[in-house]
Amino acid sequence: MTGRPCNEPPAMSESSRAARIIDPKLLEILVCPLTKTTLEYDAARQELISRAAKLAYPIRDGVPIMLPDEARPLDD
Repeated sequence: MTGRPCNEPPAMSESSRAARIIDPKLLEILVCPLTKTTLEYDAARQELISRAAKLAYPIRDGVPIMLPDEARPLDD
């Protein structure tokens, strides 16, 4: 036994998370909720970048979190 509940998925390593790729079709239709501009995918940080809004929206468990309150401000 591993000590974790049987319904809990195993933890992913950092390299496994970085290797996760967002569906290109999804990236084509997603836009920044504030500026309605296109987003850039940062695979290493698992974020969608809005240069216009200067925000980075996180991707958690493969799901883009498109809430401005959850976004990280970009450093210039």
